[in-house]
Formats: sequence, structure tokens, C-alpha cells
Amino acid sequence: MTKYLLRNTALDILVRIDEGGGFSHLLIDQAIKKKGLNSRDEGLLTEIVYGTLQRKLTLEYFLSHFVDKKRKLAPWVNMLLYMSLYQMIYLDKVPDHAIIHESVEISKKRGHRGISGLVNGILRNVQRKGVPNVDKIEDSVKRLSIKTSHPTWLTKRWMNMYGMDITEAICETNLTHKPISVRIQPMKINKRDAVTQLEDEGFEIEESIFSDQGLVVNKGNILHSTLFKNGYLTIQDQSSMLVAEMMEVEKGMTVLDACSAPGGKTTHIAEKMLNEGNIHAYDLHDKKAKLVSKKALQLDLTIIEAKQADSRELNHYHKNDTFDRILIDAPCSGLGVLRGKPDIKYNKAESDIEKLASIQLELLEKISPLLKGDGKIIYSTCTIDKAENEKVVQQFLTNHPEYQIDEGFFDELPEALRNSIGVTEWGLQLFPHEFNTDGFFLTRITKQIETE
Repeated sequence: MTKYLLRNTALDILVRIDEGGGFSHLLIDQAIKKKGLNSRDEGLLTEIVYGTLQRKLTLEYFLSHFVDKKRKLAPWVNMLLYMSLYQMIYLDKVPDHAIIHESVEISKKRGHRGISGLVNGILRNVQRKGVPNVDKIEDSVKRLSIKTSHPTWLTKRWMNMYGMDITEAICETNLTHKPISVRIQPMKINKRDAVTQLEDEGFEIEESIFSDQGLVVNKGNILHSTLFKNGYLTIQDQSSMLVAEMMEVEKGMTVLDACSAPGGKTTHIAEKMLNEGNIHAYDLHDKKAKLVSKKALQLDLTIIEAKQADSRELNHYHKNDTFDRILIDAPCSGLGVLRGKPDIKYNKAESDIEKLASIQLELLEKISPLLKGDGKIIYSTCTIDKAENEKVVQQFLTNHPEYQIDEGFFDELPEALRNSIGVTEWGLQLFPHEFNTDGFFLTRITKQIETE
């Protein structure tokens, strides 16, 4: 594919995302498959789209110094300028003259001569003068917001929760690439053999400290590996792998995964059970529940029954005291996965978090009676917001004193995690910068055993 077509495709994706027409990772994947991109073009397309999204507020700030505030530009022109600035400022291997030339050509095709002249003038002005120094912004919240491209309300919220140092580390880490991690299917291959085979294929691999099944891929596209193609590996973030590890499942158990799509945790649980027992997996949307079934089929796991249902109404399908283990991987703001889905941070508002916290608490309230007396609940989210995590758990335990945090949870954490900065009396909050994973929260809840 020519660089013109590649950049035009990147612009198409960015405009669609900006208009609320899709998620970045899905649109990139669709474009790669549809256009049959080679690995080099695939890498550049991904870099331009993700990089522009990750630094959108920074690029907007830079551009504001070169465009008259009274001038209204069409959304596609703004996005073209953002992606052009991103390449000029952050991609060393691409020469400025090539970026400017392609951007002008795109603007000619999409607009008119006046627009192409404007784009050319702005980009050459940036090339000549350079962009303003963000460090000179006096207000600390605004400076961090602009510098790391996180909305002001979000940086202020995190500063109030965690202080400046942790917030700065979170925001800066969200601008970096996260290594891909995978989970072996232990009934098909052991970890040692998997590492040997992957290294023989040229991959650089290290073992995860989060899971006995986990591997971190430091070099190589794991999608092209023989093991992945043959269903021996599942792509899953290390933080997400911790869920099944901490559920203490055993063969023959009856398990509920209340919010299961797309199925990474569900299938991991089945693997930990050695495919013996019963897992009832639910999702609010039928299409997503089918994704869980599909993933189970790919991994040759037969104990998972995936269905569509509102998990707040599972008492219509199951009696109380039914499940040995329950996983509530609750729907959340997703503020822990901004490295992989940077568009999330621009589409959330503070009010969304409060609404989600209400749903999360309701899920715990409605689902917990289905747990057996000696059972255990894992509550988890892929966010780093206290309102969705420890405050939800705290409120649930206050409302239901018959439940408690399982103290054994903390002792059973992998050794490296026991002294994590995110360990509190309510569970474990993983921050993206601490172990180079997604931001993630989990805890384990038990019923108090009644004594006469």
C-alpha cells in the first residue's frame, strides 16, 4: 500500500472514532484484514491511529497556537492536522517533507484548493517555529492534562485519590506501548515447551509473575506463531490472568461467570478446572455470549455454557446457594485500559463513573445470594477508580455484614504483588505503571460461617 493510501486509511479510522462510529482496536483490525496490509504497513497504521488518539489533547493544544481561534475547521481537517503533527513530532523515522506532502494531497482530494493551502501553511509553520513548551503551563493539573493528553477532570480526580506522583506515573504510562501477554492452554502444552517453541520461532519470551500459565512477549507478533494459530495460546493481559488464579477453583466445581464476554477469564477458569465441572457464563448481549462459546470451542473446552441474560436477574435461572465460585467482572469505565483503547478517555464523563458504580453494587447485591455458604466471590474491574472498586466493595459489605473480605486473598497473591502500592484492606488495585499491565482491581469475598 502506498503511504498516501495508508495515511488516508488512518484518517478514515480517526474520523469514524471521533464521530462515535467505532472503537479504535476494532476499526484498525478491520482495516488490516480488509486491505491485506503487510506487517510494516500494519505497524505504521496502528502507530498513527493509536498515537494520534493517545496524544489528541496535546496535539489540539499545539495546533491552537497555529490556527486562528475564530476559524472553524471541518472535523476531518482537524483530525488530518492532528495525525500530521503526531508524525512530525513523535515519529523520528518519517521525514517532515513526506508527511506534509501526503497531508496536502489528502486535503486536495477531500476538500478544495483553499483547504490544501491552509493545511500546507499550518504544517510548514509548525516545521519552522516548533511547538510550544507544555512545561511552561503554570497550573499543575492543566499541565499534566495537556502534557499526557488526559481530560482535566480525570487528572484532577486521580490527583485527589492518589496524589501527584502516582497520577503522573499513570498518565505517562498510558502513552506507552504495553507488551502483549499470552496464556498457554495447559491441557495442550506445558509452559517450558511453549517457551522453547516460541523462542525457536524467533520470539523473545519471559514468564509472567501473575500466572503459572502466563508468558510475556517482548519481541515478535504472536498472532503469527504456530502455537497461537493452533489454539495453544490465548492473548490476555497479565492482570486479567490473576482473576482465575485467585478464584481457587477445583475440578468438579459449579462456577458462575456473571459478565463473561469476550471469554478470556471464563476459558482460563475452565483450564484451571482441567475442563471438569460446570461453568455458567452470561452476558447482557447475545452476540457477546456467542463470543464466549466461540472462544471455548477454539480451546477445546467443553464445560462452559454461555447464554444471554441480565446478570441482575439470574435468580430467575438459578436457586440461592448454587455456586461454589462466582466471578463478577463488572462493567466499568475502562480507565485502566487506556493504553490499548485510548479513545475511552475522551468519551467518559465523571457522571458515568457514578452510574457505573450503582450498577456494580446492584450486581453484587443481586448475584451474591447465589453463592454457597462455603463459596467465594471474585469482584474485579479494569478500572483504577476508587468509586468503582473499593467503595463499591465497602458499600456492599456495609449493606451485608454476613459477607467479608477473604483474608487469605492477600496471602495467596503472587509474592511480587503482596507489597504493591495498590494493596488496601478492600483488595488489590493494580496501576499500569507498577507492573507494566492494565490497570485492574480485584478482591475476594466470602460468607461468614455461622457458629452456634
